[in-house]
Amino acid sequence: MASEGNPNPTPPLALLPNSSSVNGGGFKSKVEHFLYSGDKKHVFAGLVAITAVFAVLGSKQHSHQDYLEKADKARSARLSSSSAK
Repeated sequence: MASEGNPNPTPPLALLPNSSSVNGGGFKSKVEHFLYSGDKKHVFAGLVAITAVFAVLGSKQHSHQDYLEKADKARSARLSSSSAK
C-alpha cells in the first residue's frame, strides 16, 4: 500500500469535517443543502411546497371573487330599492 510509509494518511474528502458538521450546521447551511442537493425527495418536497402556496393563493382569490359578487348584488338591491321610493 502507498500509505504504509505515512503514519498519518489523508482521509478521503467525505470523512473530513466541514463547518456544518463541526458546529452542528446552521439554518442557512441546512437550507442551502436542501435547495442545491438535487436529491429526489428534496425536489418533490419543493414542488409540494410551491403547489401548496399557489393552492392557498387560488382559494383566497376565489373567496375574493365571491365577496365581489355579493357586494355587486347588495349594491344593485340597494340602488333598486332607493329608486323605488
